[in-house]
Amino acid sequence: MQDNNTKSGFVTLIGRPNVGKSTLMNHLIGQKIAITSNKPQTTRNKIQTVHTDERGQIIFIDTPGIHKAKNKLGEYMVNVAERTLREVDVVLWLVEPSTFIGAGERHIGDQLAKIKTPVFLIINKIDKVNKNEILKFIEAYKDILDFAEIIPVSALKGENTKELMDAIFKYLPFGPKYFDEDTITDQPERQIVAELIREKALRNLEEEIPHGVAVSIEQMKERSYGKNQSGDIIDIHATIICERDSHKGIIIGKGGAMLKKIGSQARQEIENLLDCQVNLQLWVKVKKDWRDSDFLLKNYGYNNKDMI
Repeated sequence: MQDNNTKSGFVTLIGRPNVGKSTLMNHLIGQKIAITSNKPQTTRNKIQTVHTDERGQIIFIDTPGIHKAKNKLGEYMVNVAERTLREVDVVLWLVEPSTFIGAGERHIGDQLAKIKTPVFLIINKIDKVNKNEILKFIEAYKDILDFAEIIPVSALKGENTKELMDAIFKYLPFGPKYFDEDTITDQPERQIVAELIREKALRNLEEEIPHGVAVSIEQMKERSYGKNQSGDIIDIHATIICERDSHKGIIIGKGGAMLKKIGSQARQEIENLLDCQVNLQLWVKVKKDWRDSDFLLKNYGYNNKDMI
């Protein structure tokens, strides 16, 4: 029987691309689930992760950055982000530590003004600024909305993240846990593996290529090492999808060097995730303008049923 003091609820992280949403969520749950990079629009799907402690359970929803859509993939990402605002108990709005509030932030502020959900203003990346400046950033934002809380943090360094967790639990409703205590995410392993491969592509490739890259897992199969060895190995066959023939050459690299680098880096993280040896085989295919194809978007995991 559940303790009447147990709290459980849903918390979404929103903000402009590259503001640190995935980094913060990974830190709060203590495990890497969402991929990160220094390029915008890294997160494309709504990713749920779970934190459980003696106080109850927080289900974090990491969303794509809210931005001006340029294609169907962009529209999908923005729809996913904006729809979650109406489905949660607390909204964490992450912003850069700055006194300048641009059109993108004002657009997010306008969306948040339409909801009744408690909104926390999270000023991220405070490790990169002088602490004496933080009050100026708070002053710049405080009148945009009636914020439930304003909390400066460093997702990268973990500064003030305990205070953030305490504040979240304060606003959650009482109720039973939604997930088992050992649940970390609702994402299928295949999807996390595909995202880890895409992360390595994002980090290693040139600026114009990453937005046009998707990853499809063709096979993920477990087999035994052999008669005289213990343990298992997982064979993973994956395809990196790009939009142009010229991009395919860059992804493969001279003598296959870039593809090998992406595969090597991805394999290490996948082995950490799955806790076993991995045989990762990568291929590259060109699918022109896949980001504007409803069929291909669905095929690569961006399901139209999630759209408004």
